[in-house]
Amino acid sequence: MKELKDYANEINKCSKCGLCQSVCPIYKETGNDCAVSRGKFVMLDGVLKGDLKLNGNINKYLEMCLKCGKCSNFCPSGIDVCEIFRTAKHEYLKNSLEGHIVRFLQSKGFFNNLLKLFSRKSKKENGEILYFAGCAEKIFPNNTYAIRKILKTLNIETQEPDFDCCGVPFMASGNLERYEEAQTKNIKIINSIESPYILTDCTSCETALNNYGALNKKIINTSDFIAQQDIKFVFNEKQTVTFHKPCHLQDDKFIKELLSKCENVEYREMEEYDECCGFAGQFALTNRKLSLALTKKKAKNAINTGADIILTTCPACILGIKQGLIQECEFFGKQPKVMYLSEFLSKADIIQQTA
Repeated sequence: MKELKDYANEINKCSKCGLCQSVCPIYKETGNDCAVSRGKFVMLDGVLKGDLKLNGNINKYLEMCLKCGKCSNFCPSGIDVCEIFRTAKHEYLKNSLEGHIVRFLQSKGFFNNLLKLFSRKSKKENGEILYFAGCAEKIFPNNTYAIRKILKTLNIETQEPDFDCCGVPFMASGNLERYEEAQTKNIKIINSIESPYILTDCTSCETALNNYGALNKKIINTSDFIAQQDIKFVFNEKQTVTFHKPCHLQDDKFIKELLSKCENVEYREMEEYDECCGFAGQFALTNRKLSLALTKKKAKNAINTGADIILTTCPACILGIKQGLIQECEFFGKQPKVMYLSEFLSKADIIQQTA
């Protein structure tokens, strides 16, 4: 496991050009240079030189990050910003009271047992295709049922072992030991089961699984998989939909491919459809005011399309969009529905193979 000092060269590669400002949703909202990656690198460089301490004040700015990855993707120096911030947070948490609390709440015993306590998802153990549903689906299993319904039309049954969390919440908080624990368990399960690939419908889970780097199976987003099949979805009444692209989703070409397989569905693209929704897991708690502002902006862009349904492929994004709608519609205004893409498809009046 790397330490912050191992990234000294990466941090010094930052030329302070400011290009990250043009893509960072937090900077656009606040104009605070400490909220963007180049400002944080100045602070971390001070820590490495001994001029600053990695204390709660610096951690506050590390927390002021959506982990959307836009700065990394746009960085001309190719710096992996999120990885450096995770490592810095890990070092801060190691000896802080906050770290002890985080490690307890995310411990395998507490975290997994809490999920089991509220779980409403039935297990499936005898399918030919592995399905990684994710933590949210254990509590809100509607999308898992939707996936099963669609795949059954294709004569495909899923197998859903007792996976640990994909690890994204642990990485985001800097609890890297817990992330490695979850990763190790999941890799062992995945590699021990005969299946040509593993499906997942959560964009964050897909990203985490692809980052494991030790799997003997291909990771496929269920939306991509369904888009490749000979299948159609017939809605008796006209549906108008828009789509929010989660930050972790690398390729969203499936949205138009899937909707082309739908009869009586009109797609309306929202402004900045690929901008972060502003929820980002624990960010919604640690930076409440910022989260509210960003989710409200996202909701406004969705409402402006006039679509009846907002589709996405991330459970956290669903919460973020709903948070924004509550503000934008002021509780009493008409709100569009927010749904997983797969759940929307499963509600078609007719689902059938076309070949």
